[in-house]
Amino acid sequence: MSKNEPDRKELMFIGLMQSFASSAWIQLGKKESPLTGKTEVNLTEAQFTIDMLEMIAEKTEGNLNAREQQLMDSTISDLKRGFVELSQAKNPDHKTEN
Repeated sequence: MSKNEPDRKELMFIGLMQSFASSAWIQLGKKESPLTGKTEVNLTEAQFTIDMLEMIAEKTEGNLNAREQQLMDSTISDLKRGFVELSQAKNPDHKTEN
């Protein structure tokens, strides 16, 4: 295996991040639920999933390689952006701080 190819643990980590991200996008109503075949919004569950990812980021700080760290950072950033956009669309009078 070359240095640029992910090892088994890195692939497992990528799969974990994809699983959390997929769940959050379903909870944000951006993806169809495989269980119901519908898109439904659940901001409470989406926030919990994002919080879980942030906790994982905190607990793994300094232990991820560059590719894993970039995936973690971009996943959390994209989900937070999606959450804020949806929150503001559902409640346009409420402004969130950056």
